[in-house]
Amino acid sequence: MERLIVVSYDIPSNRRRRKVAELLEGYGQRVQYSVFECRLSEGKLAELQKRLQKRIKMAEDSVRFYPIPPYALGQIIIWGGRPLAEPPGSTVA
Repeated sequence: MERLIVVSYDIPSNRRRRKVAELLEGYGQRVQYSVFECRLSEGKLAELQKRLQKRIKMAEDSVRFYPIPPYALGQIIIWGGRPLAEPPGSTVA
């Protein structure tokens, strides 16, 4: 089962930041410069985390994963920008 994970990062190195962004683009939708919304299964989340660990420096970079529980999805408020990413095959009313 997939769930929404918000991934944010603060990476001072332009090269590492670009590599992290390129990787995240394969897993979710960029909603702000350093923030992605990803709908991931547990397996895909573990895969993403493993791949990210190879691209960052723990002493210099910060990457955060915020799981959003299903009951909270209807409470998300978005001002401007793109709407919340919907999972494939879902319908927005």
